[in-house]
Amino acid sequence: MLCVIFALLGAASNATGTVLQRKAALAVPAKDALKPRLLMDLVRQPVWLLGICGVAGAALFQALALVTGPLALAQPVFILELPFALLIALPVLHRALPKSGWYAVGCMVAGLVLALASAAPTGGASQASMARWIPAVVVCVAGIAVVVGAARRRPSGAARAALLGTAAAVANALTAALMKSAADTFSTDGFGAFLAAWQTYGFAVCGVAAVFLLENALQAGPIASSQPALTLGDATVSLLLGVIVYGEHIRTGWWIVPELAGVGLIISGTLYLSRAVPLTRELGS
Repeated sequence: MLCVIFALLGAASNATGTVLQRKAALAVPAKDALKPRLLMDLVRQPVWLLGICGVAGAALFQALALVTGPLALAQPVFILELPFALLIALPVLHRALPKSGWYAVGCMVAGLVLALASAAPTGGASQASMARWIPAVVVCVAGIAVVVGAARRRPSGAARAALLGTAAAVANALTAALMKSAADTFSTDGFGAFLAAWQTYGFAVCGVAAVFLLENALQAGPIASSQPALTLGDATVSLLLGVIVYGEHIRTGWWIVPELAGVGLIISGTLYLSRAVPLTRELGS
């Protein structure tokens, strides 16, 4: 229960940060895309700094969620970041979500509850061997490189935003996996061991890369294009990392049927909300 509560707080905090960062990203010149100058332009904007505070709060809640529960349970809850982001942005923009939009939000929540209740992620180790870490890190980094390469060949717009959102999702998932190990080291062995663990520096580097990729995704196109890729990609890759790296378990057999039904509800709600016309217009379509 604590794991889920911390993950929900993290999703809400991250959604707030994303909305504020998108607002700031709209003022950044397109020529600064995928360049370090992008962050230099953003840091001068107070609204962006507020957004970073939201992201920092999300990281704290995420660490607490990862310490109190398995990665395969904590990270999928961040799927709710999309409806949180929409619901936070709409009142700021003085818009109303249509009735069907509320049904889509309910669809996502119901799907998440059904999928997690059916999968019942459990078990797993607190730490993992290098034999598990090395292939996981290599595959994630290679995947990010391929997706970013594809994004660079596309002009600014929805497709580029979705690709960069996908890259940010993989970086976020890898950050969470490394953070789980580092946070466990801190809680078990103290601050000295935390500073000595390579995972501490790994999640710091991955976290910075994830923020950089997210800023570029938000600058490249509407949040309605990048956010679905970010939330669904993060949950999917995190689930895989939980099982592969930490040896966490999810139920199989006939449980796969309700799990897939839950995933279907999540995808349906996500796709509908990503096309929410009022939000897309205001946040840059």
